[in-house]
Amino acid sequence: MTQTPFRIVFAVFPGMTQLDFTGPHQFLSRVPHSATLVASRDGGAVPSEGLVFADTLRLADIDACDLICVPGGVSAVSVARDPAFVGEVRRLALGARYVTSVCTGSLILGAAGLLVGRRAACHWAWRHLLPLFGAQIDTGRVVRDGNLITGGGVTAGIDFALTVLAEIGGAELAQTVQLGLEYAPAPPFNAGSPDTAPAEVLARYQAAMAPLMPAREADARAAAALHDFR
Repeated sequence: MTQTPFRIVFAVFPGMTQLDFTGPHQFLSRVPHSATLVASRDGGAVPSEGLVFADTLRLADIDACDLICVPGGVSAVSVARDPAFVGEVRRLALGARYVTSVCTGSLILGAAGLLVGRRAACHWAWRHLLPLFGAQIDTGRVVRDGNLITGGGVTAGIDFALTVLAEIGGAELAQTVQLGLEYAPAPPFNAGSPDTAPAEVLARYQAAMAPLMPAREADARAAAALHDFR
């Protein structure tokens, strides 16, 4: 008897941070007896930050999945206002065993009404927006609340993927994939968190992001205003 593949869907969008997508994809595509689909609102080519991903499927053409993953990016809060994309994410998520995101992808899950009363992670610079969607901020690198699994910013997507691999196929599978991909992080600097980065580095980053914040926060509030997340 043929085993039905475990179906994984990455819901991608223009302007996403490609590592939010490609990091988890590299790991999760190794789930045994699985099918990994990459889909967007319109299908076809999807530009990310510096890379274009071709031949994506249309989300509307996918009937169901076992796991949906939404990456993030600076455009995530704009995409959260797109009812077509958000509606397809919600449709698939409501039938999925696992609902997941990386980085600001959790804000899109929030706009889909999937975070109300639940703990979620997000990139540290944007996680203050989670309560707009009824979510509870969790500062963890990988956060699980029931069937909801969310990763923090960008590179947390790899730790997130290993967590999901262990959930689906067991710790031995996760560790085997980790070994094969030689994931043994040893960064040369301890600046990957606002809690550990030098003060001048944090200030420089915040100054660079400051011009983006008002418009992005306005987008998030507009997306939240479309629903009652209380």
